Amino acid sequence: MADCNHECGSCGKSCGERDMRAKLREGSSVKKVIGIMSGKGGVGKSLVTSLMASKICRDGFKTAILDADITGPSIPESFGVGDRRAEGGEDFLYPVTTEKGIQLMSMNFLLENENDPVIWRGPVIGGAVKQFWTDVAWKDVDFMFVDMPPGTGDVPLTVFQSLPVDGIIIVSSPQQLVRVIVEKAVKMANMMNIPILGLVENMSYVKCPDCNKEITVFGKSNIENIAKDFNLKVLARIPMEERTSAAVDAGDIENLEVDYLDETAKAIESLLK
Repeated sequence: MADCNHECGSCGKSCGERDMRAKLREGSSVKKVIGIMSGKGGVGKSLVTSLMASKICRDGFKTAILDADITGPSIPESFGVGDRRAEGGEDFLYPVTTEKGIQLMSMNFLLENENDPVIWRGPVIGGAVKQFWTDVAWKDVDFMFVDMPPGTGDVPLTVFQSLPVDGIIIVSSPQQLVRVIVEKAVKMANMMNIPILGLVENMSYVKCPDCNKEITVFGKSNIENIAKDFNLKVLARIPMEERTSAAVDAGDIENLEVDYLDETAKAIESLLK
């Protein structure tokens, strides 16, 4: 709310009782917002975000990515636009558009040098994420993907409270400790009344180039048991592939076509039906 002083101890209402969602600027349009989150870093949220936006763009929808990882943005490099800078007017910005038409907004587009660190405290970072929603001229977006930093802190809270999130995808990896991390993300989403579309396991396996056998580098996956315990769907298991790393390094992620995210795309696209 506009009159919220963030002093929760003196407030008569819980945040769940009030509508704190921020409005898009006049002329902007975003139909569906999908959050990509995890309770820990290094599991591949940005990769999943980039692959999903690219896949759904190829399916004929207009897609966008709001890079909410303010201190560690990687989306621009994945799409080969790390050297671009956002342009706009006095009180708004235009998103940077990729070769295929995906609209992007990231902190790196606002820095004089993309390698400069962003040394901000949590509330300031949350404010920047909110402004990426309110002060950017998003044009006729069907699906916006929000790439969130790891954990359940300021930024996920800002996203869940300020943006009309239609669902989230929780990204995990095969290690056993990830169960605790997934549980934290699930519980936060449930507390904030955000629908969970399902789980995506990254680095799930490596395929032997000779016999095509799946090799579980990080041990046997526990994703099915986790999904069953929390009554969730496993939407995809993403393998470790050289072509994926090569596409990211070359800034050519939107031209990488893979089939292991087809079911995830169907779950997301069904939100418009």
